[in-house]
Amino acid sequence: MQINAIKTHKVSTNESLESVLNQCVTNLNNGDILAITSKIVSLCQGQVVEKSSVSKRDLIAREADRILHTDHNPYDLYLTIKDNILIPSAGVDESNSNGVYILYPQNVQAVAHTIWQHLTAKFSIENLGVIITDSHTTPMRRGVTGITLGWCGFEPLHSYVNKPDIYGNLLHVTQINILDALATSAVFMMGEGDEQTPLAIIRNAPKIKFTSLAPTTEEEKSVTITMEEDLYAPLLMAVKWTKS
Repeated sequence: MQINAIKTHKVSTNESLESVLNQCVTNLNNGDILAITSKIVSLCQGQVVEKSSVSKRDLIAREADRILHTDHNPYDLYLTIKDNILIPSAGVDESNSNGVYILYPQNVQAVAHTIWQHLTAKFSIENLGVIITDSHTTPMRRGVTGITLGWCGFEPLHSYVNKPDIYGNLLHVTQINILDALATSAVFMMGEGDEQTPLAIIRNAPKIKFTSLAPTTEEEKSVTITMEEDLYAPLLMAVKWTKS
C-alpha cells in the first residue's frame, strides 16, 4: 500500500471544495482511495465561528450531543459524544485556523458521496474510494491517530467471522475497521502542523471491496455500536453525560 500526501494552498473559508479538488487532485487511478481531512471540508462549508464571538466552553456544549462535566481538565479539552463518536471537544478545533474555531463538517456522508461522484466522472474510473478524516485520540495512549467521519465507494468492514485462525479455530467477532485503518495511515502522512497537505491518495490498499453506490443507512450503522454494547460500557455508563 502506498500513500502520497498532496500539498495545497491555504484553503479559505467558503472556498469551493470542488475547485480545490480540481486544482490539487490531478490524477487518480482505478482502485485509488482519496483521503480528505475534515478541516478543509468544514472551511469550504463555512463551518467556522469567530473566537471573539463565543467562549470555547459554550461552543463545545452547543456542538456536542453529550458532554461529560468534570473538574479534572488539564488540557482545556472536554470529553464529548458527537454523531455517535467519542471525541474531544465535539470536534471543535482551533489548530491551523486564523482567529476562528473550526467545527465538524455538516452532512459528511453526503459530502463524501458528492466528491465520489465528481471524481469518478472526472477521471472516468469505476472503482474509487473517498474518506473524510479527522485526528482522534486513544484512551491511555499519547498522540493522535485518525478516524473516518464519512466515506463512499467501498465496504467499510472486513469480516473474519466464521473464518479460521492459523490453528483452525473459528473467529466469532473479529472485524477490521477499514475506514479508521485507512484514516490513521492517511492522517500520519498528511501531518498535523505546517505541512499543508490535507489530501492524500491511498493506492493498492488490500481487502477493499469497491461499490458503485453510496453507503446505505444500514452500512452506515454497521460501523458504530451503542454505548451499551461497547466493550468500554462499564466506563462509559458509569459517568453522568449531559445532553446538549
